[in-house]
Amino acid sequence: MNRIFAVTLTALAVAGSTAFAADPVDFKKQVKPILEVNCLKCHGPEKPKGKLSLVSLADALKGGENGAALVPKDPAKSPLYTSTTLPKDDDKAMPPKGDRLSAAQQATLKTWIEQGAPWPGDVKLAQAEKVDFVKQIQPIFEVNCVGCHHEGHAKGDLRMDSKAEFFKSKDIVPGDAAASKVFTSTALPADHDDLMPPKKKGGPLQPPQIELIRNWINQGAEWPDGVALSQKEAAATTTRDMAAVYAAIHALLVKNSTVAPGTKLENFSETIPGTPGTFDMVAIPGGEFLMGSPDSEAGRKPDEKQHKVKIDPFWMGKTEVTWNEYELFQFPAFEKGTNVSTERVDRELMIFLNFPPPADGGNPYVGKEADAVSRPTTPYVEMSFGMGKDGFPAISMTHMAALYYCRWLSAKTGHFYRLATEAEWEYAARAGTTTKYFWGDDPKQAGDYAWFSDNSDGKYQKVGKKKPNPWGLYDMIGNVSEWTMDGYKADAYTTLPSDNPWLPGFAEYPHVARGGSWDDDIDGLRIAARKPSDKDWKMRDPQLPKSKWYLTDAQFLGWRVVRPLKVPATPEELAKVWTSFPPKK
Repeated sequence: MNRIFAVTLTALAVAGSTAFAADPVDFKKQVKPILEVNCLKCHGPEKPKGKLSLVSLADALKGGENGAALVPKDPAKSPLYTSTTLPKDDDKAMPPKGDRLSAAQQATLKTWIEQGAPWPGDVKLAQAEKVDFVKQIQPIFEVNCVGCHHEGHAKGDLRMDSKAEFFKSKDIVPGDAAASKVFTSTALPADHDDLMPPKKKGGPLQPPQIELIRNWINQGAEWPDGVALSQKEAAATTTRDMAAVYAAIHALLVKNSTVAPGTKLENFSETIPGTPGTFDMVAIPGGEFLMGSPDSEAGRKPDEKQHKVKIDPFWMGKTEVTWNEYELFQFPAFEKGTNVSTERVDRELMIFLNFPPPADGGNPYVGKEADAVSRPTTPYVEMSFGMGKDGFPAISMTHMAALYYCRWLSAKTGHFYRLATEAEWEYAARAGTTTKYFWGDDPKQAGDYAWFSDNSDGKYQKVGKKKPNPWGLYDMIGNVSEWTMDGYKADAYTTLPSDNPWLPGFAEYPHVARGGSWDDDIDGLRIAARKPSDKDWKMRDPQLPKSKWYLTDAQFLGWRVVRPLKVPATPEELAKVWTSFPPKK
């Protein structure tokens, strides 16, 4: 009898019964994070799946095509809860993709509904990205916390090197950051005695790091089994010998530059070593063309003065760079299935670069070139803005971020990649045509070739789903606008040479984006149309100073890569190609 009673108690606890725990569930702290991470991607305000929106209490009570999602005090009649308990292969299981809710999260939802589903009327939900412990929290803890909180030196009886020991502490309350000293101590003023990490040890953390810790705890503080932490050095404490880095990358690219001038180029696929990433490159023949637009073209702007340009042959990405590719650069943990933090890579690289040259005279840097490239900081918002990542173009990156991706890709593959010059971009987009669009002058055909405001459903789309241009390039116009190498000047066409023209960047803004996007009307898709970047593209960035990597207000902007035949003659010239604009002296 005792055994049966014990089993019953356990079952009730897992189910989230309130019979033995009368504490009310806090909607904002406990339920809101669950719904925002797991439900709002499909049930947000714009075209919610099954016509079910979960933005507000009224929306949940109203429901969608299958009726109400929430029936207060009756979990069994609330699909918001019951769908999370279905087997993974059930068509009605929620969330349908990614991680399922934990038993604790299911119990929280059930208990909340049993308690009447209290949801403050003024609280509206917004889609949020799940915080990834390994990619986003582990590096913060290892650099800033583990040094004082590990086995043998557990300051304040808190260990942060072990999952089991960490959750024994009263300093962490999963689901409630406000009750977790692990979070609250990081949000104290810089001169507070209880600030963690203390000022003398690098504190306070940056606001985006503090926000990540808060969100991680509020989302349940998930820590994967088998992941142990160890102290790491901060990347900021190291100094790259960039001359050596560029020399190393340049030597690698020259060594692998084996295509002889005059060789007919062929399309090819490139694999990013050590990763699952691949992408396709299209051969673009050299030639001459009229760049810009004729005076007679409707919608023409004064900065499109028509002029003859000569272009050398090159390869261009078949599609825009996708999140699948960019996140290999953004998150080193994706490489080779390891949990390598940027901080560790930087520290090991610095040690490596200080090694003397090998006795055989070989290049001591080969094999470490890619590790030398700066990687993006952790984004402070979910950078796809709920529009999707798998197969979708990477967006909202600064010009510098796009260039650094090209630098990393070059070091990783051993082949020279960069952005297209403005002239190369237009030459490839026209693909031998001379009309307003590469399919002709008829705007009614745009839907066959491009995603734009008339057909995009208010978001970008997966790459390669429309018809390509005559040279086999997809989404050259529409979907997302594309960064070029060039700085923007209205009169640039009248000042640059005719052979392979390029205007290097001269300031952070403006640089040239081309091609129109999902958010443009038909006139924005004209091949000759130029779009100068603007500081307002990161207007809503909450950080001070604003991020060097991300553009909160350029959700229409991506890029594609090109691979020229020639590698710049010197490491110094190579550095200029991957520099957005000269640093201030």
